[in-house]
Amino acid sequence: MEDQPRHVATTPDTDFTLTIDEALERYARAGLPRTPRSVQRYAAKGHIDARLIETPFGEKYLITPASIDKHIAYVQEINEATSRDMSRQVGIDNSSFSSHDKPRHVAATGDDKSRHVATSGDMHDENLGNDERQGATAAATGDDKVRQVATTDADTRYVARLESEVDFLRGQVSTKDAQIKELTERSRETNVLIGGLQRMLAPLLGSPDPHQASQQFPQQHQQ
Repeated sequence: MEDQPRHVATTPDTDFTLTIDEALERYARAGLPRTPRSVQRYAAKGHIDARLIETPFGEKYLITPASIDKHIAYVQEINEATSRDMSRQVGIDNSSFSSHDKPRHVAATGDDKSRHVATSGDMHDENLGNDERQGATAAATGDDKVRQVATTDADTRYVARLESEVDFLRGQVSTKDAQIKELTERSRETNVLIGGLQRMLAPLLGSPDPHQASQQFPQQHQQ
């Protein structure tokens, strides 16, 4: 999936309408859940058509719906091809396994018939023992595969949850930074307004303008 050829940036700007969250909904409806970081990585590597734009709260991606649908179809095709290869491999393994279980015959004539019967019985018991051991081994292997698949799915879900939480915390930090910047700007504007009011009220209250005095002090110090 990572080797998919990159798209040439010839798409009109008006086609970039999907946000990261809306792209995630499309992947989820197709049965291919993804994390925000995965979609950002697809956009950075050119697997989907996306534009990085500036907003008051930072940068964000806008994506074309057509490129999301094309990428979903590509992933589904890869998954189907992988499933067919695995089914074919399992069929070959089963046929190879069955070919080794054909009973061997012991030729005997005349006085060797009794020995032939005894030998055939021993071989039959041995084959049954081998079949039981092979069946037990196959069952144990199947259980191990099921446990391995379950462990892998659990790890994948855990990693996806961690990535989602990290992305959420980063978004919160960006929001807080923007709020702090806005509050700082408001505080500066408030100080400017208070200074203007003090200069306007100073003649009425009969007190000198504090700002004018602070401006004259450096000139007197220089003289």
